[in-house]
Amino acid sequence: MGITKDCKQLIAEARDRIRTLTLDEAKAKLNDPNVTFIDIREAHERENDGAIPSAFHAPRGMLEFLVDPASQAHNDVFSSGNEFVLYCASSGRSSLATATLQDMGLSPVAHIEGGFKAWKQAGLPIEQVASSK
Repeated sequence: MGITKDCKQLIAEARDRIRTLTLDEAKAKLNDPNVTFIDIREAHERENDGAIPSAFHAPRGMLEFLVDPASQAHNDVFSSGNEFVLYCASSGRSSLATATLQDMGLSPVAHIEGGFKAWKQAGLPIEQVASSK
């Protein structure tokens, strides 16, 4: 038996129920102390391309565990009460991740349309990330 939904369908369904920020909306939140940017890309993506300044790195594969206060992997950044703005490379993974965090009850949470690729192409601020090797 084959799959009943492909990744494009899952992303479309997620986007129907999550908040998507334009680049301008996201940029306006960049220095807000009540907003935390969450980079869900893999470490090598961050090292190769840079990151949005001060973004917290929470790889997609660990995200739910980092958010869950009952998890041994929990990080207090997710208990801050801040608004969370997620991003990935182009906004597919962040759409799915935002929907998942919303399902977990984390609020407010949104993601950036076009992801880091669009952010970088727009000439918005980025910082280099040191290699973890």
